[in-house]
Amino acid sequence: MPAQADVHLKAGTISMKGVRLQAVTLDISDQPTGGIQLKMQAGQVAVASLGWRRVGLNLDGTVQRDAELRWIFDGTLRAVGAPGGALNQTHVRFEVSRAANTLLLDLQQNKAQAHIAMPLDQTSHAQVNLQKFPLAWLQGLLSNVWSGRLSTGRVDAELAVDVRDAGLQSSGQFSLAGAGFDTPAGTLAGQALRGSGRFSVDTTDGPARIDLDSNLRGGELLLGSIYAKLPKHSVRLSLHARVHRGAVELSRLRINDPDALQVNGTLAFDAKGNLRRLRLEHFNANFPAAYRRYGQAWLSTLGLRKLSIDGQLSGSVDLLGGEPRSFAFTTSGLDFSEADGRIAASGLRGGLDWSAQGNRPATTLSWDRLQFYRVPNGAAHSRWQSSGGMLSLLQPIDIPVLKGQWRIAKLDWRPAAQKGQRLDTSMAISGVDMAAFSHAMGWPAFPGTLGGAIPSLRWVDNRFELQGGLTANVFGGFLDITQLSLEQPFGPAPALTADIRLKQLNLGAITSVFDFGSISGRLDGTIDNLRLVNWSPVAFKASLLANSGGRISQRAVNNLTAVGGGGIAAGLQGVVLKLFKTFSYSRIGLSCTLKGSVCQMGGLDNGSGGYTIVEGNGLPRLQVIGHQTQVDWPTLVRRLEATIHGAAPQVR
Repeated sequence: MPAQADVHLKAGTISMKGVRLQAVTLDISDQPTGGIQLKMQAGQVAVASLGWRRVGLNLDGTVQRDAELRWIFDGTLRAVGAPGGALNQTHVRFEVSRAANTLLLDLQQNKAQAHIAMPLDQTSHAQVNLQKFPLAWLQGLLSNVWSGRLSTGRVDAELAVDVRDAGLQSSGQFSLAGAGFDTPAGTLAGQALRGSGRFSVDTTDGPARIDLDSNLRGGELLLGSIYAKLPKHSVRLSLHARVHRGAVELSRLRINDPDALQVNGTLAFDAKGNLRRLRLEHFNANFPAAYRRYGQAWLSTLGLRKLSIDGQLSGSVDLLGGEPRSFAFTTSGLDFSEADGRIAASGLRGGLDWSAQGNRPATTLSWDRLQFYRVPNGAAHSRWQSSGGMLSLLQPIDIPVLKGQWRIAKLDWRPAAQKGQRLDTSMAISGVDMAAFSHAMGWPAFPGTLGGAIPSLRWVDNRFELQGGLTANVFGGFLDITQLSLEQPFGPAPALTADIRLKQLNLGAITSVFDFGSISGRLDGTIDNLRLVNWSPVAFKASLLANSGGRISQRAVNNLTAVGGGGIAAGLQGVVLKLFKTFSYSRIGLSCTLKGSVCQMGGLDNGSGGYTIVEGNGLPRLQVIGHQTQVDWPTLVRRLEATIHGAAPQVR
């Protein structure tokens, strides 16, 4: 009678082309119902083409031979530690037919299925069919060419795979549902992507090469600073990429969203995901769709948030290492405005053309209306030309502004300047109505006009510096602004510094505007080292002095007393003063030095008992003394607001 025996094999290492198994045990035993029971365990499996490094493997099933002399295995496969959690509990069936020279492999886990066919005499070639296959299971395969991570989604695909000594080649067609991915630097990412297309991958002979021609429908995509919220209709995405040691270079990038954006260019990221090169040879954007889907996040990084935009814009742009090399744009009509009123334009037509090298043709740019920080400017027409890296205004332009005029005599801009001077301009402002300007800024209606010559306004590093000064003719006197500097004008926290001089302002006109109580006379003063962050004061040294005498009302006395946290000088005058509505004074003085959130208060003279704010003249003699030398700035602001609006301020 034939003898039968179970077989138990152990091997330290088993190596085949592209596959290495370690700590292998194999058990083969006869099945009473027919066939052979096969159990295999491998402590560590490495499959280079799949990106498997130290994967545990358990295979358990039966082997039978059918009437056609095919070997058929049916059982379960459990991979432990495979990238993306692949094949952790999979039903597996494979057939080996020497007559057909074919190996067929079927894998199924829940709804995921894979069908693989390969010739026995060329197992390096395979035809693969995937159905509802988790994208994360392809993480190991993708890790050979990319440092990114596949997180969610499923794929259906028909593809061919050829494993070579130096890599692999694959091509085919696919469809995605709910796809998500990201990169270590977070600059490339996608989620809930749907679409279909064709691809090819070649990791042999140097950097990996990827070609993709796809149609995406819905989902979100991040490419550097460009965030796209894709529409439900088809968006064509075509690219050719080279990937080497984590760096990605898109030597061909084409996007076609029919009603929003068309792009043709190149893109490159370094191994950390930072943008190294962006060159859009041509783009065409139709708003507002292009803004909502592609431009909102990018423009927010430039400080332009919540834009309302309508019209069309086309052109080109070339960035290298984050610095501009060239740009050009043209529009037949564009309107935009930011929600907080910092910048707006309507009827924008024409364009600009600039290059860091050589000369470019002259262009024209006109508008019906421009607005900066809620100040409206009228229509104008400008001509520009780029030469030697500088974009220059070819002739002066006059811009109507608030019943006056803004004349720009010169403007030179160097967009590629990394440090130092980027912009140099000279301009003049004349006849600007202060009441209209105050209304635009949300201030009380100041009378008078604003004007001044600015021989040089420079953009140095990331700030504007004003050479010269502005003079406002307000309240019968003058207000001079010098040493003006503005950092990050369109950023989240613009910072302004300046020195201000007040000359012979009419106190009667000032107090009438602010509902402070009446004071007659003339006011001089200084506000040195003024610094505003997001338009709120954080530091200054202010000194105000009315030195020529005048009269002051009872209400103004009370308000000055409350602001200084002081009181009326002691004695009989406190009772007598109640009998009078106005008083004569010889001097009024008040100073405040703001550091941090504390204001150091002072007046005409300082002593241990306080400081004099109002020095009376004649009878009844008035003397207002301030006692609080250290005042919390928010408290002082509340007091000033209360006096301006006619409320009784609280002194604490």
